[in-house]
This record gives sequence, structure tokens and C-alpha cells, in this order.
Amino acid sequence: MFEKILIANRGEIAVRVVRACHLLGVGSVAIYSEADEDSLHRRLADEAVCCGPARATESYLDVAKIVEIATRVGADAVHPGYGFLSENADFAQAVTDAGIVFIGPTPDVIRAMGLKIGARERMIEAGVPVVPGGAEITDPAEARKAAAEIGYPVLVKASAGGGGRGMRRVEQESELESALERAASEAATSFGDGAVYLEKCLIGPRHIEFQIMADSMGHVIHLGERECSIQRRHQKLVEEAPAFGMTGALRAAMGDAAVRAARAVDYVGAGTCEFLVDARGEFFFLEMNTRIQVEHPVTEAVAKVDLVDLQIRMAAGEALSITQKDVSMTGHAIEARIYAEDPDKNFIPSPGPIVAWSAPSGPGIRLDSGFEGGQTVTSHYDPMIAKLIAYGADREEALGRLAAALEEFTIAGIRTGLPFLRRVCENEVFRDGAYDTGFIENEMAAGPEPLDEDLRDLVLAVVAHRAAVTDPRGASRFEVALPKTEAVLAEVLRGGDRDRVRLGDREILLDLSSETDAILALARSDGPLALTIVARKKGGFDVALRDRVLRVACGDAN
Repeated sequence: MFEKILIANRGEIAVRVVRACHLLGVGSVAIYSEADEDSLHRRLADEAVCCGPARATESYLDVAKIVEIATRVGADAVHPGYGFLSENADFAQAVTDAGIVFIGPTPDVIRAMGLKIGARERMIEAGVPVVPGGAEITDPAEARKAAAEIGYPVLVKASAGGGGRGMRRVEQESELESALERAASEAATSFGDGAVYLEKCLIGPRHIEFQIMADSMGHVIHLGERECSIQRRHQKLVEEAPAFGMTGALRAAMGDAAVRAARAVDYVGAGTCEFLVDARGEFFFLEMNTRIQVEHPVTEAVAKVDLVDLQIRMAAGEALSITQKDVSMTGHAIEARIYAEDPDKNFIPSPGPIVAWSAPSGPGIRLDSGFEGGQTVTSHYDPMIAKLIAYGADREEALGRLAAALEEFTIAGIRTGLPFLRRVCENEVFRDGAYDTGFIENEMAAGPEPLDEDLRDLVLAVVAHRAAVTDPRGASRFEVALPKTEAVLAEVLRGGDRDRVRLGDREILLDLSSETDAILALARSDGPLALTIVARKKGGFDVALRDRVLRVACGDAN
């Protein structure tokens, strides 16, 4: 076993690997940029070294610098996590050339599976079904011919990279040439490789992936599937295991294909084969991720394994301690990714200080996070801040626990996807499990229902009260308004058992208690109501109210 592992990453995956190292009795070394000086992964690791400025290209993506740090601290292995350099063959090669073990497959395997055109060809040779299409496109005439043969709609896809970048859906021939240009340009900018290809766009597919694990002795197993169809802009938001409605025969066929894919490239370590499954139950290879996945906790929950522990052991040369016959899936697990972003504004990032953080707990609840209250989410990196995982004896119990934990989870100061995720959990199509990759476009585009009049007035009254409490001059009269509404005069009347707010011609009694300056609990006849209220620098307040975030204008009317 290794003595010291350097973790070439940040955020929750770095925290996850640090904790795995601690359980193994292995020393952990964190790297952190100047923007992450107060980061959780830095504080938890045994050692921590600054790797450069906030800009990722000068810190977390600087291959030479990271290898130099690993050599200097005496690390005998490097764990890349996911994202950043985790699937960069040149980084894996540089680590290996320095005499340090790269915790992942060999550089040759990363290269082979990182370029999708070549990966498709290898899968065809291995007998793994692939989506129709696949040849590199070099000119529009060639593309028109290929698209006509495949049949519209088609996807223009980057050969390198992933995450939806360099991808365009084309419905008809007139859109093809511009889509090729945009996809190639985006691919060249994002991945340094502008090669693109065409692929048949399946209608209403499900995105299902299989976790594989392989040792250096040639033993390869799969640990079941994960359903990853809840996506926005080809980025996953919710994952679950096992996949809803998966049959034993389909699991066996897809698992066998995933194992064959791994054997075809002499894979070692943790990896994932991603597939699309159409409405007829036919499956097609999509790509192979040569690293640990963001959603690995749901597999850990149902397969009762520690995937990061196994990944490190495989890199250290140990043999797999389990066979395919030992693998079973028990219960159900669902993961919700929590991003610092605004779902109401096309999921744009929402960096800033976390004013308050109240995390959920309870039976079957796991929270993997790289942040705590008081820290700042920067704009320099991916906006994912946490993953909430719920496990239950079956899907109904797991979903119930997830929904309850999402209700309990409060993050104030930044916009997050929590309100959106609560709505997902309430959606009947999601609850029935009958969803596909078009779920967000088809089911969630309408947004939350408008506030009823009573709740609207209550929110305005609480905001006016908070403004009166926090105003240094003790102002008691305010104009308050929700977006696209006229301002209402609010007068705050202090004293007595409960404070009162006169809102127009209504008088509202407030029974408030506060967990922090931002998190409030409001007593109502139909039960308690939780709100978070954070003052904006330029005036007014942001109010998080369960399934939405409201921007309330508030001006002094004295």
C-alpha cells in the first residue's frame, strides 16, 4: 500500500479521497489554489501545498507544477479525482515518468477511450453495440451525406472531451453546416481538438451507466448500473441505482458489454461505461469515463462497497477481493447534485459567500460536500458544492428520504439548485420513474406555481420586518415588492408578544424564530414555514422560499 497520496483536485471529491486515505492509514497531501486557501479539503488533509493562483490553468491544470509538488513532498501516488486532469493522458504520463503511481488506467488507455471516434471503433471490434454514425467529419458535403444515411435528427459531437461541450442537435439539413462550425470551434477551445463526428440522435433515450472495476491481474467486474437521465445541458443533476424498471436480462447484457469494453483496452482501476437505452430496450455504447464518477456514492450504497478504497487498492497492485458472483444490489439510492447556480436563469453560476448552511441528517442520508457555512464559492471553478445521497429499502423509501432531506437543507447567501431539486422530487413523472433525458425540457420548463395572495403578503411582511430589524436608523416604514409587482407600503409595529406588520390595509402578526441571521422559521396555522433572507449589497433582499428564490425590492418609505 502507498505511504502518501497527493490529491490533484479540489472540492468534495478531494475531501472524499482524503477521508479514504485516512481510513487506509495513508498520508494525504492536498493541493489548493490561492482562491481555495480556506477550503475544506486543505484543512482535512495531512499536508497541503499551494499550487498557484486562482486561474485553473495556473494551478489545478498545471501539469508540471503538480508533478513537481508530488515529487517534492515524497508522494508515491497521485489521485486525480474527476474533472481537471483526471482524464488527461499527458498528465498521467508525466506522473508515471516521475516514478509516481497514477491512480487510474494507463496513459494509453486514457488516450484510447478519451477520443470518442477511436473508442467507438474499439467497441465495435469488441462486439459492443454503438449508436449509428461515428466517422470524423471534415467538410459540410461529407456531413450532409452522412446525416442523410443516418437519418435526422443527428448530433454533432466533439471527439475529445465531454459534458455537452462541442455538441449540437441538428433537426434538418439547413442547420447542419452552422452546427458543425459551432461544435468544432467550441471543441477546439474547450479541449484543444476540433475533431467532430455525427451520431444518430435517439428519441427519448435513457442514460444508463455501468460501474466497472479491474485489477492488474486481468480480473474485471461490474457493480451494476446507475440511471443518469435527469440532465440539463447534458450535465447530470440526479442519479439513482438501480435503474428504474431494469430487467435482469438487460442488466446482464449491459454488464457483460461493459466488462468486454474494459477488457478490450486492458483496463485497470475504476471506470464507467455509459450507454443510451431506447424505448425498445436496445442499448448503445456512448463513452467510457476513465476515472471515478461524481455519482459513485449511489453504487457504494446499493453494492455495499467503497469504490475509492478499491480504486486505490487496484492502483497499489492488489487483486480484486470480490468476483462477479459476489456482487449484488440491495435497496435503492438516489443522489442529487447541489450546484451554486440559478435554475430560474438557465442555471447560470451563482458564486458568493455562504452566509448560512444547515445540512440535513437522518437514517439513510449521506452528504458529500466540499463546503461549509462561512466559506465562499468562487467563480473560477465548477459550481457544484455538494451531493446529497439518500438510501432506502426500495425506491419509494429512498425518494421519501431524499425529499425530506432537501426540505431540511438550507443554504443562504447564494442561489442554489435546491428549490429546483425539490420540484423534481414532487414531479409525478419522476416519482413514477417513467422519465428520459428530455425530462427537464419536457416537465420542468414551466417553473413553480405563482405565490398565492396570502403567502405573497406574508413574505413581504417578513422582509419588511427584517429590514426594520437590520436598519441602523430604526426605520419602520418600507416599500416592498416582488418582481413585476407594484410596491406596497409596509409599516412595522414593534412591541407586545408578537411583532405586527401593517401591509396596505392588512395587519399581519408575525411569530418568528431564527436559527441564524439568515434562516427564519415562521409559525403558521398550517405548520411552520422556513425562509432564508439575505440582504443584497445594492438594496433589497433575496428570499429562499422552499421551491423558489424571490428577489424582493425594499426601500425606505419614511
